[in-house]
Amino acid sequence: QFKLTVENPEKPVAPGLQVKAVVKYTPKSAEDLQDKLTLLVDDDVVHIPLLGLIPYCDLEIESEVNFGEMIANQKLVTKEISITNRGTISGVFRILYDGVVLLNIKPARGVVKPKSVRKIKVDICTDTPGVIKEMMKVELESRDSAEVWVKGVVIEQVLRVLGASCGKVLKCINFGPLYFGTSKTEKIHLYNESPESTDWVAVLEDNAIGGEMGTDLQGSTDAVLHDLSLKNKDVDVSTLVLCIPNQGTLLPYEKSLITVCFSPEKFERDYEVNDALLIQDYVLFLRFETVGKRSVCLQDLSGGATATTRSHSRHVDLALMGSGFPVILTFKPGTVINFKDCYLGEKTQAVCTIKNESEFLPVTFGFRKTAHFNVSPERGTLKKKSEKEVIISFSPRQIGIFEMKQIVDIFGTKVDENNVDDLKTKSFHQMYLTLLGVCKSKQTSIVFTINPGITPLISNATGQFVVCGRGQFRDTAPVAVLKSAQTQIHTHRKNRNCEDDALIAFPNDRAASLRPSEWNKKYRTIFTKTERYNYVDPEFAFTDSERLLREAMKKHYIDFIASLRWHRLEKEAARHFCIYDNPVSIGIKPAEGLKSPKISMADFPKKPEAKMLLSDDNYMLTSRNLAAIVSKSTNKGVWSWLSPMPSSTQEKKDCRLTLTHKQLHQIFIGPSTIDFGEVCVYSRATKELHIINNLSVHIWIQIEVEVAELQETSPLSQVVPPLTKTHIPIVFETITAGMFKRSFSYKINKQHVGYVLVVAHAMPIELQLSTRELVLTPVPGCLAGTEFRRAVRVCNPRNRLVGFTWRPVTGDKKSAFTIKPTRGSVEPYSDMECEVVWHPGFNTPETGQFILSVHNGNSVNLKCSVKVTIHV
Repeated sequence: QFKLTVENPEKPVAPGLQVKAVVKYTPKSAEDLQDKLTLLVDDDVVHIPLLGLIPYCDLEIESEVNFGEMIANQKLVTKEISITNRGTISGVFRILYDGVVLLNIKPARGVVKPKSVRKIKVDICTDTPGVIKEMMKVELESRDSAEVWVKGVVIEQVLRVLGASCGKVLKCINFGPLYFGTSKTEKIHLYNESPESTDWVAVLEDNAIGGEMGTDLQGSTDAVLHDLSLKNKDVDVSTLVLCIPNQGTLLPYEKSLITVCFSPEKFERDYEVNDALLIQDYVLFLRFETVGKRSVCLQDLSGGATATTRSHSRHVDLALMGSGFPVILTFKPGTVINFKDCYLGEKTQAVCTIKNESEFLPVTFGFRKTAHFNVSPERGTLKKKSEKEVIISFSPRQIGIFEMKQIVDIFGTKVDENNVDDLKTKSFHQMYLTLLGVCKSKQTSIVFTINPGITPLISNATGQFVVCGRGQFRDTAPVAVLKSAQTQIHTHRKNRNCEDDALIAFPNDRAASLRPSEWNKKYRTIFTKTERYNYVDPEFAFTDSERLLREAMKKHYIDFIASLRWHRLEKEAARHFCIYDNPVSIGIKPAEGLKSPKISMADFPKKPEAKMLLSDDNYMLTSRNLAAIVSKSTNKGVWSWLSPMPSSTQEKKDCRLTLTHKQLHQIFIGPSTIDFGEVCVYSRATKELHIINNLSVHIWIQIEVEVAELQETSPLSQVVPPLTKTHIPIVFETITAGMFKRSFSYKINKQHVGYVLVVAHAMPIELQLSTRELVLTPVPGCLAGTEFRRAVRVCNPRNRLVGFTWRPVTGDKKSAFTIKPTRGSVEPYSDMECEVVWHPGFNTPETGQFILSVHNGNSVNLKCSVKVTIHV
C-alpha cells in the first residue's frame, strides 16, 4: 500500500545537488501500517521507517465548570468550557443534561475541526440561593462519554449591622433618656457579607408594626390609649433620627462607618399637658436596603390604582429606642424676684434656689448678662433631684425703676447639621426670671467757688461763682471759633485790612490749639487778628497726592450714583410713555365705573407643593413619604408610547443627570421576575413591565434584549416624565419546548443598570379530554334511537387557539358511534363540549373508539361503550 516513485542517478550526485523521491500511501483497510524504505549511499545503508496511520479525531473536554460564589440578583452568569480536537479530522460532540438546575448550553451539539478548540457557553440564572452541583454528560466521537461537573454557590446579598466597638451583630440601639432639643449619636458598621459590590440606602420605617412615636409607655393604659392620636398625626420622623451617610456603595466584604443621631422633639398636642408629665417614648426601625430591590404592588392599573411598596429580603432592620423628657427647673422664691430700694452706687442681694425636678437626667444652666444685675455663680450643673443656691445682686448704674427679663439658658449636646460627628454644647432651652428693682437719688449740696480767671462757658448771672464737680463729665476741650470778618475787637493796625475768611479762636481753646486741623483753613487770634500757628502732624495728616486721590474717588462714586439715577429715570419715563402714548385710547379714566370683584377663598393661590426630589444629602427617606409619592404617581393615568429619545431642552438636561442612590430607590421598574407560566410553542405571550417615575425629573429607560425569544418586545426606549407611570409590553415567543429562564438588562439615563428575569415553560400544543373512557346509558324520556348520548369536554390549557379533528377507529366493522362536531378549534384557556351518540341496531357493536387529532400537536384516544338495560 506504499508506492515509491524515484529515478536513481546513474552518476554520483555532485555537492549542492539533490535527488527527489515521492512516497504515496494508499490505504485499503482501516488499519495502521508500518514499513521501511532502504537508502544506499555509497557504502552506507540508511533505513527510513514508513508509517501509514488511519485519520482520527482526538476530542478532549474540561472536567469542571466552576462558577464560584454568585449573588442571587437575577443576572445571567456565563462560563466557557473548551472542547479541544488534537486529531487530524473533525469530531462530533453532544452534551446531554437533565439536572434540576436550569442550564443554558450553547451549542449543545456540534463539530470540532481538527487542530482547533471550540468554546461552549454555559449560562446559569442566579435567581434562587443554593448550592449547585450538577453533572453534564458529554458524548465525544471515538471516545467514551465524559462527565463535566457544574459547580457553584448562589448566596443572598446580605447586609449586616455591626457594633462599632464590639464588632458583633447589632439588633437594637437604646439611646436612653434625652432632653427635648438635645442629640445623642451612636457609631455602627454596615457590613456587606457578599462577594459583590452593593449600593445601599437607609429608609426610616415610620409606619412599621410595633413602632412608637411619642407615646408614654410608662403611663397608665387609659393615658396611653388617649395618647394614640399622636400616631395618626403628620409627624416628620426624619427630624428625629439622622443617619450619616444614608446612602453609599459597599465593596465585597467591606465595612462602612455610619453615625446614627437621635434628637427627640416635643410634639404639639390638641390638649394641654403638664410638662412634668410630658414623657415621649420612641421605638423606630431603620432599614438598610439594597438599591432598586423594592417592587410595587399595583392593582387595577387602568383605573385609580392603589400602590403599596414591598421590600425584598435584601435588607437589614435596626431598632432605635429612646425617650424624650422636658426640662423641669423650679425657682424659689419664684420666677419674680423683687429687690429692695437702693441708692445710686449701692447694691442689694437676693438668694434664689434652683432645683432640678427630673428623676432621670442632670441639667446644666447658665445666666445671661443683664444690665444692673449680677448672678453668682453664672453657670452650674444640677444632678437629678438636686438643688443649688445662686446669689442675684442688684447694683444700679442709673436712677429709675427696673423690670428686667433674666434669661436662663439650659445647655446640652446638639448635632451640627454640617458635621454630625461634631456634637457641640449649645443652649437648647430657655427659662425666664423677672427681676424688679428701684434706684433712688441722693440729695447733694452745691458748693460755689470764685472764678479767678476768664468767664467760662457755664457761669452764674454775675460770673463770680461756679458749681464744682460738673467739669468731670466734659469729654471734649472747649473750642470757640467765629468768623474773623465779623468782629473788630482789639484788631491790630496791620491786620485791619484782612479780608480772608479765617476763623478766630477764643482764648479758652488753648487746650486744643495744637490739634491737627484741616489743611485749607486759617486761624487768627481774637484781638490782634494775627495769623495763628497751625500745627499739622505728618504722621496723621494726608499728603497732597492722597488728598487728590480721595477727591478723585469721591467724584467717581458721585458720578456713578448720578448715572444710575439718570438711567432709572430714563427707563421710568420710557415706561410711562408707552403706557400713555396709546392711539386707541378714547379718554376713559382707568377703572371708572367698574365694580370690585368678589374674592373667595378658592381664588387665593395654593401653597407650592414640596418637591419630591430633595437634594439635601442629610435628608432621609421614610416609608410613609415613599408610599405617598408612589400613590401620587400611580393615581395618574397610564402613559403609553412615550417619546423614545429626549427631545426638549429640559428632557435632555434631566436625562444626563447621574442619579443618587436615594433617587434610584424611588424609581420602580418591575416586576423583577416576569413569569409567563405555561406557554405554547409557536405562540406569542405578552406581559407588562411597569415603570413608575416618582422623581421630579425626566428619566430615560433603555432596554437591551439579546435573547431571540424576546426580540418582539417594543418599544425598547422611553423617556418617562416626572411623577408618571407607564409600561412596556414584554413579548415572549419560542419554537422550542422546555424550560426558559433568561434575563435582560435595562439602563436608566445610560448609566444605571438593572436586570429583569423572564421565566416561562414552553409546552407543546395539546388538548385534554375530561375523560378517556365514556360510558353511554339510556336517557329516560327520550325517543327510541336517540336516548344513548353523552358529552365529552375538550379542554385547552394553553394560550393558543388549537384546532382538532375527530377520527373514528372502525376496523372491519362500521362504527355505531358518532361524535359532533367532528372538527373545530378551542379558544385559549377554555373548553368545548362534543356529543357522542350511539345508534342501536341489529348486531351493532357496543364499543367504539375515536382519536382526537390536534393540529401540530398530540393525539388522544377516547373509548366509548354502551350500558344497555333490559326491562322485563
